Amino acid sequence: MDNYRDSRSNIGADLDSIHNYYENLVINFLAKNQEKFGITQEDMPDIACVALNHLPPRYIRHAVDMAFYLSPNEYHDIEEKVEAAVAKAVTFVKQRNSE
Repeated sequence: MDNYRDSRSNIGADLDSIHNYYENLVINFLAKNQEKFGITQEDMPDIACVALNHLPPRYIRHAVDMAFYLSPNEYHDIEEKVEAAVAKAVTFVKQRNSE
């Protein structure tokens, strides 16, 4: 793992700015709907990981990049995908915890 960190820092580019567009959408959706889904703070990271693993990766540097390129219909489709992925993830994690 140290070689990975060393490689990233030796490139000289701002690679820390790269992130998956869906991460913030999933985290924000979870935060807004935590009570609705009846999930604990402890379960939120697991649910976020499961949901993100069911969404396609869309790596960006700046969120404004996506806002510029997405039509309103595309953004609506992404929101629906996030909601569905989170709902499935909540069910999965709750079921796993009850076993």
